[in-house]
Amino acid sequence: MRRYWLTVTIILASTASSAHAQDLGSAVTNIALPGATFTLALNEAEKHVQVADGRLTLTSPAKRDNFRDPNGELSNNSAPMLLMRVDNTKPFTFTSKVTPTLLETYDAGTLYIWVRDDLWLKMAMERDERGRTRLVTVRTNGTSDDNNHDVVTTESVYMKISSDATTVAFYYSLDNVEWQLIRLFRNDYPDTIWLGVSSQSPVGEGNASTFEQVALTPTSVSDFRIGK
Repeated sequence: MRRYWLTVTIILASTASSAHAQDLGSAVTNIALPGATFTLALNEAEKHVQVADGRLTLTSPAKRDNFRDPNGELSNNSAPMLLMRVDNTKPFTFTSKVTPTLLETYDAGTLYIWVRDDLWLKMAMERDERGRTRLVTVRTNGTSDDNNHDVVTTESVYMKISSDATTVAFYYSLDNVEWQLIRLFRNDYPDTIWLGVSSQSPVGEGNASTFEQVALTPTSVSDFRIGK
């Protein structure tokens, strides 16, 4: 199997730190997959990515997460992320097959809608407090909510984010055919947003998440209830 190792250059970095996590900066990058190209890396994601045969693997170092706790005690904004710019005035659908290595509680592979570090949404395949694998969504506007959804027993799930420029919905599928809606809300985000992938390991020593069949298309689902 031929592997392609990617090297990028950081053009912006910061050493400012909070009580819980360091701002690790951002970097321009060009990570091209068959269905999408990531052009921005956050939190040193460019140092932790491999691409082989159309699959992207992003590794999270230990104690990395994105969560803004309502009481401030567990806030941590350091998970590595790869992002691509999207015109949010037009429809889009972003999909990927996600396979995370789930070793410790809250290890996860995630898809994102990202505006800035205090305005974003994520959908995660995550290990919960009881050692089960489930779908989780987090919507952040200043602080984060936290929503636990279905338990799954598969090693991988397909995830989908779709918008018609007015409504946004999150879905998952076990077979890439039948889609389950897990969250739907008004698209009140700016005209320009970022879509992306991330890996996290908030309490563990790190994990890796593989993203396959990554695709960004300029259409939305036709039925938001069934995801097709």
